[in-house]
Amino acid sequence: MLESYGTYLWVSAAALAAGVINAVAGGGTLLTFPALVAVLPSTVVANATSTVALVPGSLASAWGYREELHKCRRWAWLLAGPSLVGGGLGAYLLTHLPKDIFDLVVPWLILLAAVLFILQPTLSRLRNPAGVAKPPSLLTTAAVLVFQFLVAVYGGYFGAGIGILMLSSLGFMGLGDIHEQNGLKTFLAVCINGISVAVFIVNGVVNWRFAAIMAVAAIVGGYAGARVARRLNRTLVRWVVIVIALVLAAVFFARSYQ
Repeated sequence: MLESYGTYLWVSAAALAAGVINAVAGGGTLLTFPALVAVLPSTVVANATSTVALVPGSLASAWGYREELHKCRRWAWLLAGPSLVGGGLGAYLLTHLPKDIFDLVVPWLILLAAVLFILQPTLSRLRNPAGVAKPPSLLTTAAVLVFQFLVAVYGGYFGAGIGILMLSSLGFMGLGDIHEQNGLKTFLAVCINGISVAVFIVNGVVNWRFAAIMAVAAIVGGYAGARVARRLNRTLVRWVVIVIALVLAAVFFARSYQ
């Protein structure tokens, strides 16, 4: 019984920390997935359970960012479609295909996202040297839509680092405020993971004992993380995102190529 209590405490602590991290940048799955792998026999079940557990936390984060999200609601509606379709496809692939090949691609995706996020202010100035906010071109919008679909497929399949990937592209939509980007990123993560959860439930790959208790912890972490992140210096938040991205990439390279 003591061991059982310790196990629940372990996965709940991982979910609480993951909720905070997802609210700031993304990558909380990197905490919950290994925690569940340690206590569940199937990596697919661990991944699905992790996703189910973190969705309520993402909802709490989205509520915490509601003011910022309202300002970019146009982009929220525009990007919701590819997020839902891609998330559903990725979850289907998880439940029907081996993930060995995708595991090899994951660290490169996250590293690319980190580099894009670091270069995003410079690239934005090159696109708009006058520094005057203006709507993105049709080509830029189409590219972001396609990129969001691909991120959603990855998110439905595994999901660690989708926040980093989305933040790397949202700046090109004319969203210069990191907090607005975070709010939109959180809403889109809800779309991706929400449809994924539906697929996982239909396929019966969720461990509800752990998912339920972790969901409560993720809600607390997600809301608290959003409230704290909104009050932080914008430059500090950007560099927190970058550090998380680089750490994620390093961990996944070590895991995939050791």
